[in-house]
Amino acid sequence: MTPSPDKTSPTHLHTGQIIANLASIGVPVLAIFTALIVASGAIFLAGSNPIQAYLALAAGAFGSLESLSVTIIKSTPLLITGLGVAVAFRGGLFNIGVEGQLFVGSITAVIVGTAFHAPIYIHLPVTLLVSALAGALWAAIPGFLKAKYGANEVITTLMTNYIAIRIITWSIGARGPLRAASSVVPETNSIFESARLPELVPSVHLHAGILLALVLAVVTYLILFRTTLGLEIRTVGTNLHAARYAGVNVDRIIVLSMALSGGLAGLAGAVQVMGLPPYNFTTGFNVGSGFDSIAVAVLGSIHPLGVTIASFLFGAMDAGARLMQLRARVPIDIITILQGLILMFVAADRIIRSVYHIRARKGPEEVNLTQSWGGGQD
Repeated sequence: MTPSPDKTSPTHLHTGQIIANLASIGVPVLAIFTALIVASGAIFLAGSNPIQAYLALAAGAFGSLESLSVTIIKSTPLLITGLGVAVAFRGGLFNIGVEGQLFVGSITAVIVGTAFHAPIYIHLPVTLLVSALAGALWAAIPGFLKAKYGANEVITTLMTNYIAIRIITWSIGARGPLRAASSVVPETNSIFESARLPELVPSVHLHAGILLALVLAVVTYLILFRTTLGLEIRTVGTNLHAARYAGVNVDRIIVLSMALSGGLAGLAGAVQVMGLPPYNFTTGFNVGSGFDSIAVAVLGSIHPLGVTIASFLFGAMDAGARLMQLRARVPIDIITILQGLILMFVAADRIIRSVYHIRARKGPEEVNLTQSWGGGQD
């Protein structure tokens, strides 16, 4: 009689984990494919050819060095803020305040970047560091309120968005302290050259921010999955009560998770100011990037590698939208519809699993986002 395989053996567990990982990758890919099919209906109703539209979209995102550079530039802040959202999610927190934290990092970069003259090897890292600290402190406020008083972080982070945006809007307004004296529109002075990120391809303004973003993705992965701190963050996010029983300082982890998340968002804002002309902050600066990063984090399965790929996808769609509009006569709002469909199918992954007959299988590192949101409260 042939013995049945031992399901607890290391080999069987390893094989099962590989299958689970492949499934977790396959679902977002199929979600994107399904969204493209469904969005084709909207393109057809708009009187355009879906194939022509998607070819134009691809050309606008990857068809030339300039197009590829624009894709990378647009992906950079989404990658960094998406990593911030992923850190919060892993800790069982829904940081919807990345938009405000990004704004705080941006305006801090302007303040530090115009405050003093120094060599670039001093001025540039100091500007980045202070901007990250500003974003971290701004995010730590709702983290503290959550840990100390049980305040819902969805509400508090949303409110800090409005507070940050209104204060910054006032500061660059007609009588604001940061308004450029010679400007006729609400904007700040440009930061000094010593605080600007080096350009990798000067002709298209592709800057070193993408290198910083990729380094941050690696560092975030190492922190989350290769350190004691990362284990504590993930334990709190998975089961707060078990974490407390195991001796984890839950309140500290909640505040720290939010601070790390906000620090990354602050860095994203600084990179935008320090990397792109006219190297200042103005009205309408990066509006919506913080909210887009939530979609990027969810599409990327709140994993640094997935977030990296998802940010590049969203950046490509944004970069190619205008050429799609020009060549295929497709309304640019189709891109928003496409992004919404992708997010919907990823969030409601049971639809995708049902359509393509994929069995639901949870790995040990999979986080239930529905349970995680607000999961830091007793």
